[in-house]
Amino acid sequence: MNGMEIRDVATSDGRKITACFFPPEGKPRGSVLIAPAMGASQDYYRPFAQWLAKQGLLAATFDYRGTGLSRPKALRGFKADLFDWARLDCAAMIEALALENQGAQLYWIGHSLGGQILGLVPNRDRIAKAVTIATGSGYWRENAPGIRPKAWWLWFVVTPIALPLCGYFPGKALRKVGDLPKGVMAQWRRWCLDRDYSVGAEGDAIRAQYASVRTPIVSLSFSDDEMMSARNTESIHGFYSSAPRSMKRISPQDIGVRRIGHFGFFRSGFETSLWRRHLLPELA
Repeated sequence: MNGMEIRDVATSDGRKITACFFPPEGKPRGSVLIAPAMGASQDYYRPFAQWLAKQGLLAATFDYRGTGLSRPKALRGFKADLFDWARLDCAAMIEALALENQGAQLYWIGHSLGGQILGLVPNRDRIAKAVTIATGSGYWRENAPGIRPKAWWLWFVVTPIALPLCGYFPGKALRKVGDLPKGVMAQWRRWCLDRDYSVGAEGDAIRAQYASVRTPIVSLSFSDDEMMSARNTESIHGFYSSAPRSMKRISPQDIGVRRIGHFGFFRSGFETSLWRRHLLPELA
């Protein structure tokens, strides 16, 4: 393959999601799946994926069903939830990458939600190492202080009105998160209102799934993350109780910049200070 390839990937329930594959020159030394944040299009990760390909890695981005290039013409009535995203969409992407680059190490880079749902992915044992970026629990009372009033407004006012009225979450029009399937937003709301987030909202069986993950996890979080507090980050990674974990909290001052934030890591300006210094050694 040469250059980026856009491809539909079939999931086990017969749906198709749209993914982009970024092959390196020559035989890849490994594969990297980039699992996106809630409401983030795979286009946002393209410069990062292109850079990974230049490092000799086969990189892949994708949009969860109901979002981005995987969105149907109408979201009203479209059925999808976070279990579908993890158990079907993420699982299909892991299988696609494993088939594409057989025998190579497969790495998971999960941004925010992409790190939260690793415990729900059925074939996660195929992953050699996971790196979570700006990943925290999402429990609204433990969010960064500046966003808590906005979270209260979103969960207790906007979402309960918008979902039954529109049949989906019209985030683009509301300038909040982005358009999302009704089932996704309703389930995410339940998670964010529970102190133990996904494992609290979904019960003991899901808690056990997180606790059974043994894939090594490296967490990269940022002191100026406007959404996730240090407590959010500690909480979600605590659910992965059987996994070897390395927690790295980085401040803008550590790398000589004014701001990183929740989305900043994937901007090309951080190629040297974050990508090369803090990520690339984890993908060796």
